[in-house]
Amino acid sequence: MPTIAAAGKEFEVDEDGFLQDMGAWSKEVAEALAKSEGINALTEEHWKVINFLRSYFDKYKVAPPIRMLSKETGFQMKYIYQLFPTGPAKGACKLAGLAKPTGCV
Repeated sequence: MPTIAAAGKEFEVDEDGFLQDMGAWSKEVAEALAKSEGINALTEEHWKVINFLRSYFDKYKVAPPIRMLSKETGFQMKYIYQLFPTGPAKGACKLAGLAKPTGCV
């Protein structure tokens, strides 16, 4: 199984790079995952999306609908795709340490 290195440790990821143990997530893991997505540095805007995704998932045990993500963060979908080039489902959820959303390729 593939791994990603962060904070001096190795973490198992699936074939698409999603963490196998959601409890292993940390800001350092998010930063390592960001680099694997081609994002050099996480900005305040990235963290706003990531924190909303984690908060919503903690409450409902599922990733939020994309329209809700846009509404709650105040970011247009076009901007979210600029922040996370692989998209809100694959890129943003991966960096937030969430399970791969249903239907995510």
